[in-house]
Amino acid sequence: MDRRRFIGTIASGLLAAPLAAEAQQTTKVARIGYLGRDIVPAPHLPEAFLQGLRDLGYVEGRSVVVEYRDAEGKSERLPALAAELVALKVDVIVAASIQPALAARQATRTLPIVFATIGDPVSSGLVASLARPGGNVTGLSSLTPELVGKSLELLKQAVPGVSRVAVLWQPGFLGERAERDSLARAEVAAQALGVRPQFVEARNPADFERAFSEMSRARAGGVTVLASSMFLGERRRLVDLAAKNQLPAEYPLREFVDVGGLMSYGANVADLYRRAAAYVDRILKGAKPGDLAIEQPTKFELVINLKTAKALGLAIPQSILLRADEVIQ
Repeated sequence: MDRRRFIGTIASGLLAAPLAAEAQQTTKVARIGYLGRDIVPAPHLPEAFLQGLRDLGYVEGRSVVVEYRDAEGKSERLPALAAELVALKVDVIVAASIQPALAARQATRTLPIVFATIGDPVSSGLVASLARPGGNVTGLSSLTPELVGKSLELLKQAVPGVSRVAVLWQPGFLGERAERDSLARAEVAAQALGVRPQFVEARNPADFERAFSEMSRARAGGVTVLASSMFLGERRRLVDLAAKNQLPAEYPLREFVDVGGLMSYGANVADLYRRAAAYVDRILKGAKPGDLAIEQPTKFELVINLKTAKALGLAIPQSILLRADEVIQ
């Protein structure tokens, strides 16, 4: 499916959806700008946002219009796309992740911006604090830096004999301070677990083969993948490379496990996108973004794929299986 047909499908789905309520009927049709780095590889995320709007009674073409701008995986396009949305005079911009959010804030300091999921919006420099963001930006945090240590711990428990673990990350994705924090937390957690970390960079998909070759040469016994919208969009390729190199891998989102990854631990990101609609609703009703506290995840999921474990020759300990929110057979 090409991108125009995909965006049309999302819009049509909202138009045809039954009303949850008619509470949002107004004489003015709200216009929302949706800015993403790469929308197509994860269509369930904008769909979750649209479902949130439906739940609040919004109907495409009657009470709301959504203007989509997709960078198609090319981050350098985001500033121009953000400027387009500002020029359209949308009522609010929804930013799918950190890079679109930063581009949107660069384009405007007055138009409201709601981000759907960002690991640490404070250290990324988007907001002043979680309780009182200030400025024109607010949204939801996925607590990404805090999860790094837990992810390594779960991988160590799933593969008890592992002594060296690779940490795959995308430089520039989280923002300098959040990035530094995440890597420092990984270092501390690895030392506490008695494993040696190997930090491996991948700036774009062309780096994946080289990254996994580095892991193999260093005899890594496992890999934990840090959050990145690029990694999410390329999740099937990353999962295939982990399988090809016989590397047990832990991921930040369940979407990786759904396509064959071994295990994941993190926030339910689709739920965050759905909840972003409530921020948009409050702003459209007159709330100021700077007064809306940043919300954090209400649910963290541990998902394990036993089929993948079997292919790797792993016997996942019963203690981990009992803690899992979902086990894929």
